[in-house]
Amino acid sequence: MSEQEAYDRKGSRMLLQDTKQSGGDYEDPAAWLRETDIVSHDFPYAANLIAESFNEWLGQAVPSFAKSWNWCVLNFEAEWIDPIYEFRQGRWKSEWEEAAGACLRSGGMHAIEVQEAGQARTLLAMPIFTRGHGEIFAVLGCEMPSEQYAEGGRHTAEAMSMHFQTCFYHKFEHVFVSDLAGVHLHAERESSRRSLLFQIVQRMHDNIDVDAVLTEVIDSIAAMYPGARLDLYMSQDHRSTHPQVKPLPLHWAINDVCARAFKDGRVALHAGREDSCTVEVGLPLGGKQGVYGVFHMVMDKPSFREVDLRFLTMVADTAGTAFENAKLYERSNQLIRELRMSNELTHRLNQSLRLGDIFQFAFEELLGMFEADYCCILHMNEERGGLEVIACNHIPLLGELVEAGQGLGGKVYTSGEPLLLSDYKYAAGVTSKLLDATGSQSLIATPLNVGGEVRGAIMLAHKDAHFFSYDSYRLLQAMAGHIGLAVGNARLHAEVRRLANRDSLTGLFARHYLDEEIKQRQSTDFCGTLIVVDIDQFKAVNDTYGHQKGDKILKQVSEIVKSSIRQGDIAARWGGEELAVYLPQLGVQQAVFVAERIRKRVMGETEPRVTVSCGIAEWSWTDERVSVESLFYRADMALYEAKNNGRNQVVIDNKIVENTAKNPWA
Repeated sequence: MSEQEAYDRKGSRMLLQDTKQSGGDYEDPAAWLRETDIVSHDFPYAANLIAESFNEWLGQAVPSFAKSWNWCVLNFEAEWIDPIYEFRQGRWKSEWEEAAGACLRSGGMHAIEVQEAGQARTLLAMPIFTRGHGEIFAVLGCEMPSEQYAEGGRHTAEAMSMHFQTCFYHKFEHVFVSDLAGVHLHAERESSRRSLLFQIVQRMHDNIDVDAVLTEVIDSIAAMYPGARLDLYMSQDHRSTHPQVKPLPLHWAINDVCARAFKDGRVALHAGREDSCTVEVGLPLGGKQGVYGVFHMVMDKPSFREVDLRFLTMVADTAGTAFENAKLYERSNQLIRELRMSNELTHRLNQSLRLGDIFQFAFEELLGMFEADYCCILHMNEERGGLEVIACNHIPLLGELVEAGQGLGGKVYTSGEPLLLSDYKYAAGVTSKLLDATGSQSLIATPLNVGGEVRGAIMLAHKDAHFFSYDSYRLLQAMAGHIGLAVGNARLHAEVRRLANRDSLTGLFARHYLDEEIKQRQSTDFCGTLIVVDIDQFKAVNDTYGHQKGDKILKQVSEIVKSSIRQGDIAARWGGEELAVYLPQLGVQQAVFVAERIRKRVMGETEPRVTVSCGIAEWSWTDERVSVESLFYRADMALYEAKNNGRNQVVIDNKIVENTAKNPWA
């Protein structure tokens, strides 16, 4: 800031605060102006005005005989304000500082005689006082021959210093009046503009719709500057149907005003060459959270003033605040909607603990939630050795197997990172079966984490480019967390059920599971057979080899039983060293072959060698009474008979089967 600008900013304060109030009525309406003054606080800012007054006084008011004297002016600290002639080269610098300092200390005129080429000259320092308190705000210096000083030059210089003081105050009053007039004119203009700005602000803040705010500010600026060309470039997060609202270009020209305004968050101006008749203005549309876009105005130079730039800046700032408020309101509604959808999704997911139902629920909810054209959920299938398309509304892809790392879904699974693809057409080196098959251009994808492990990927696609926003990208990740939690719960529930239905030592089913399965089969099937297998003299095995060896034998026999039956048959640990096998839809004769096969394999494949006894019982829909208890009782009785008859044999309801029975499965 220059001294003159700082001085002008003081305005009426530095003038009026020391105005004398005598209490009388002034007949002269300008009399108050002659009593205005400067005070000591204003001295540092008055240098330019003193210099201008001095140059004007020296050129117009100094008589011809005194023009041969060298004049200068110093400030209230004895420093040069406008040194002229030889004073710029520091002529008698120390003498002048001594004379001016003595003048300031004494408050009166001070003279020092110096010698130059054998001729005596006098340096005369004269104080310049303020009107009111008589404070010295400047020192007028005069260099003259000593003989002229003695002949009355002193009095002439003193009179001229008083005349300089008068000239200063004339200049002072002129500047003050001009400043007051300028302030008054500026106030009128500002009042008109503030009134207009208030109306614009009121209309903008009355709207809580983002598009309505943008339309209001565009229409308001267009009404104030009808000849200007106006466009609004917005970031990709906001799409509008307004013809003057356009997306931000991906590449800016060098020194583009819109680029500078958007990046710096400040107004940018480009006046062009001197012969150009237009001026470009870039006005950032921003709020506390960032810059959302930039207004681009092109208008005629003659109709553009600096005050217009300040006014347009206020309009843009107000529009940015209103836009941000509307955006926050829109965002709050969106968050509420997202929370509601999240709750609904979680509720639906928790309605079932079956994995297939969970993926189907998630698939249906995601399609509606994101308004996507296509949804594809991939889940790792270890048995098939890849990612299986477990849910997709593009039927040809359903059940497809994708290798890890292949395509967009495979890359998301492998990297464990989400993906936002705005325009597939311009994505070099990227391939996707889903996008190619459906003709989609936009995609958001996220890995499906289950218990801290990536188990799949979720992909949403739309046929329009730039359809999904960053908010959608972020929301999908949050929804994937809920889905992953539901999948984890289902897997955990299935594992808990598996562990609850299995014997921890042998890996066979538990007895309660076998009971439930037989009961259910008896209500649907027409027949079935139960084989009870018992390891002969198992206590002796434990006593001879120890319990660890006994457990190993039990595991060996269990593995033989499991590998000797069909896939649909059920093998269970009945209790202790007793095992049970249920053969659905098989009669007793087929069960004999199975039991014999188990007996022979145990006798030949166990180490140390053991034998087993088997009891067999069957049920049929023609029986008078069908129950699980009856079936187990009869099989147990048959086993008891096999034990009593020497062990290592198969008994069917008290009927011993010969060891030499032919077994077609053996």
